[in-house]
Formats: sequence, C-alpha cells, structure tokens
Amino acid sequence: MANEWANQGLDLHLDTGPGAPRGTVRARLMDALREAVGSGRLAPGTRLPSSRQLAADLGLARNTVADAYAELTAEGWLTARQGSGTRVAARTAPVPRKASRPERAAGLPLHDLRSGSPDLTAFPRAAWLKAARQAVEQAPASAFGWPGTGREELRTALAEYLARVRGVRADPQRILVTAGFTEGLRQLLPRLRERGVRTVAVESYGLWVHWGILREAGMRVVVLPFDADGTVPLPPPGTHAVLLTPSHQFPTGGALLPERRAALVDWARAHDGLVLEDDYDGEFRYDRQPVGALQGLDPERVVHLGTTSKSLATGLRLGWAVLPAALATGSLAPHAEWGGTTWGPGVVDQLTFAAFLRSGAYDRHVRAMRLRYRRRRDALVAAVTARAPEVGVRGIAAGLHAVLRLPPGTEPVVLRAATWERLALTGLGQFRHPDAELPPEDALVVGYATPPEHAWPSALEALCRVLP
Repeated sequence: MANEWANQGLDLHLDTGPGAPRGTVRARLMDALREAVGSGRLAPGTRLPSSRQLAADLGLARNTVADAYAELTAEGWLTARQGSGTRVAARTAPVPRKASRPERAAGLPLHDLRSGSPDLTAFPRAAWLKAARQAVEQAPASAFGWPGTGREELRTALAEYLARVRGVRADPQRILVTAGFTEGLRQLLPRLRERGVRTVAVESYGLWVHWGILREAGMRVVVLPFDADGTVPLPPPGTHAVLLTPSHQFPTGGALLPERRAALVDWARAHDGLVLEDDYDGEFRYDRQPVGALQGLDPERVVHLGTTSKSLATGLRLGWAVLPAALATGSLAPHAEWGGTTWGPGVVDQLTFAAFLRSGAYDRHVRAMRLRYRRRRDALVAAVTARAPEVGVRGIAAGLHAVLRLPPGTEPVVLRAATWERLALTGLGQFRHPDAELPPEDALVVGYATPPEHAWPSALEALCRVLP
C-alpha cells in the first residue's frame, strides 16, 4: 500500500491537522486550499489531485473533498473542466474572502509607453542565429582573443554601412566599437581632455545620464539655447565641444535646420572645437529619406556615435564611434585611463553583427520595423486627434516616440492617472536640463515602439483614457 501511494497521482501539501484553524473538516480543508492559493504557493493553472486521490491522501471522505472543490470553484479560487481536472484559477490578485471596495492591482506597469526601447519581440532571432552560426564557423581561432577596440570584420562592415546609409565618411581604422552610446561617450572623454576640452555644451532637452557622465569626467556643462525651430547651436565663449542629436532631437523631435548644421560646423572649424553627434535612431524617418549624418560635413570636426539599441535591442549593447584623425591615434589602442580595457561588446556578438550587416539582414530588418513603427505612429495620431482634440501631437516625422502637448497645468494629473491605469509614461519635464532657459510646458514623451505588437492597441487605448 505504501508503494502504491508513493507512485500514484499528484502530491499536495495542505495543513488540515490539529494546528489548523478550527471548524468542520470541510471548512479546514477549504481554508488550507485558500491559503495555498492566496499565498501564491499554488500558482494559477496548477492542477490539483483528484477528489478521490486527495481524500485518500488526507484520510477524508471523498464527498468532503468534492464539496470543498465545488465551493471553491464557485468562489473563483479554482476551475473545473471535463477532461482537464481541477486547477487553480488564473487571476491577477488573491480572491478576497469578503467583499470590499475594489482596488487597482499594484505591481509592474501593464503597458510601457516610455521612450528608449524598440519592440523587443520583433528581434530577428532566426536571421541573427543564422549570422551567428556563419560568423562562428568562418572565424579563425585568433578572432576569439581580446577584441581590442573592435573586430576588424565589424569595423569594415560598419564603414560600408554607415557610408551607404548615413552618409558617414568612415575609415575602418578610425571606428571604435563600443558597448552603446553611453560607454562610447565614457571612452571618448579621456581623449577629449588630452585635447584640452574642459567645457561641453549640451541641448536644453536630453538625457540626464549623459550630462552626469560629462560632469563625472570633470567637464563643465553649459546649455545651448532652444527656440521654436529647435536647438540653437551657438556655444558660449570658452566651449570646446558640443553634444547634440542633430538628425532627430531627443526628445522633442525635428532635425537640426540645414543652416544651423552649417553654422555648427563653421563654429567647430573656427574655434578648434569638436561636435559629438548622437545618431541614436537615424534610420527611422517616415516623411522622406533619413537626414544624413552631420559627420559628412566635416569628418575631422565631428565624432559620429551610433548604436543598435533602437534598431535591434537594447540588451545587445552594440555601438560605435567614428573618430576624427586627431582622436584616432595609433591603432585605437586602449587608453591608459581605461585600465587597459575598452568596455566593448563580446567577440561573438561583434562577429555576428558583422555577418548580419554584410548579408543585408540588417537593412531588411530596419525596413520592416520602419513600416511597423510608422503604422503605430499613424494610429497614435489618429486616436489622439479623435479622442483628445485639445492635445497636440508633434515630433512625429522620425524616431520611435512622439511628444503630446497637453493643456497648461495638466501634466501632473495625466501622469497620476497613468499610474492608476498601470501605464508607464514620462513627462517632457524629465528631459529638461535644470539650467535651460525655457518657458514651462506640459507634455508627454510617448514611446510607441516599446509595446509588443499584440499589446499595442490596448496600450493606445489606455493612453487615450488618461488624456484630458
């Protein structure tokens, strides 16, 4: 008999003994089951033993177990279907034992409309695996050693791609492979200090993490003016470098006007300055061909920095910096202040991305995602126009996000409502530099690329519910 018990059915631990709450046998069994489900010890979908088996295991009458199962099913704790047995019901929160005022479930957001991430479910797994297999099979053994400042295969592929797609004049020997924009900026700063750079101008809107990196490196940070046409690239006297997003200003949208691009390059030439170009999503433009990289105007005055964080996935941590000759000293050997390291991506990822670029798979993926994001952008504009006509939509010609201009004084209310809806949203004020001389503006920065395709309609609906 002991062997028969040990080898049959499903085991389930329930505390219905002397130490359990008082009451009838059935009541104690129901309390034990509620505790196991409510505490999360029995996850939604868990199959329970049959009433016959559980009765035998606990030494109870089968009718007692069957009645307990039936009552808990009626309360919503369990589900019972012919042929699939009795299971723990699916739900987002424990079922209350007594009716109470409904409360919104706490926890992680149901929908994420923050900027900064593409649709990660669209990562081209099959094409990436194919490129990885090809790269690993064809790579010589020496390729798996220390990558230095980037595998030659990737630097060569990037030089061809950036010249063809972004108008960058790139020599493979002057490309530094980085673990994304942030690490690339960190790697550049020691070289900038060697050139005497001590003051860097940034845009009125941007990312605080970039400003923090500059300050940590001992740089003085000053803010460029901003008007109705975007950033005014007129650095104050004593500025040695400018960091900006000329192809698609982050987060307000819009490209730097042609005359301002030319004026910025002229400033760099006249003052022996450098421009750090953050080309974070340059491939995604919807109204016409993408704006060419600023670096094409003067490769000796502009450092071009790019990344796959918006086009492929943030977790890849793949980026690059195309350096002027003055910064690309020697063979791009690791700088002494980096401790002999480059903080670059792994060799296999570099080789894979090189094969991915050479095969044309990257171009195909970017074109497919451009169509997907354009459809989402159009749906966003249409929904906001119809449901919240007082909200203006701008910055939609390019990129993976839009700016929704709100009626004055409503941004805090909208953000609180978004929290209630478990909708992750960011206000424009979070990206405003504290020293920027700008009038107050209520607006949202909505990342329409982040949700998975199947969740986009419900995310858009949740957004419309919180708009004034």
